[in-house]
Amino acid sequence: MKSFTTLVVSVLAALPYVAAHGFVSQVKIDGKSYKGRTPGSNNADSVIRTISSQNPIKGAHNPAVNCGTNAKRANLIADANPGSRLEFFWNGADMSHWPHNIGPIISYLAECDGPCNQYDSTRAKWFKIDQKGKKSNSNTWVQQDLFDSKPVSVTLPDNLKAGNYLLRHEIIALHLATDQGGAEFYASCTQLRVGGNGRGVPSPNELVSIPGAYNDNDAGIYVPGVFGNGNYKMPGPAIAKLVQGAPGNNGDNDDDNNNGGNN
Repeated sequence: MKSFTTLVVSVLAALPYVAAHGFVSQVKIDGKSYKGRTPGSNNADSVIRTISSQNPIKGAHNPAVNCGTNAKRANLIADANPGSRLEFFWNGADMSHWPHNIGPIISYLAECDGPCNQYDSTRAKWFKIDQKGKKSNSNTWVQQDLFDSKPVSVTLPDNLKAGNYLLRHEIIALHLATDQGGAEFYASCTQLRVGGNGRGVPSPNELVSIPGAYNDNDAGIYVPGVFGNGNYKMPGPAIAKLVQGAPGNNGDNDDDNNNGGNN
């Protein structure tokens, strides 16, 4: 029988599920701001691919986990460099604060074979560059920062080869993940043109297709003990070794140490 505290936490975490979900409303790249289009709209130039719905994606093999529900290519491409810092701002559907605070935030890159505003992301092969779980020595998830209207950042690998890349930024909300199939996926893709003289590339065995990187019964997707104090195992592949300080395996992660040095 669940404790009263666990039940209260479960109910409170589920309330936003009824109220609203969300999308990437803005990304800053080395301080330069790019606005995201509101779901289903065509109301602004953007480097962020437009989704048709702010609602969660259910099912790890749902095609929408690729870049979001019915994601359409953006018309612009943002310039970046190896080591560039990207800050992602997620908002609720009504532009309120992000409504969830339990679950990891994961970032992938995929190289486009040409300008990314012409690239079909369903063909992409992704490598993981960042993952954020719980804060160090805490049971609070980094996702709480989004709930508190703060951005979450990721830094491009310092030695990343120049080229055209999609950056896939993903939240996996776990407030309903005590049941298999309960996890909620939110994905967003930003189109980049990376300059510099880097030569770093992922190895073939670090590349994954999305969908295909996760299963609904994976330890980091189906989490019966999500409201407890235990370690959390990140889903998907390990962070690519070209990321400075990347771990060599995908072991249990109870904080944000496996994030390439980003906080």
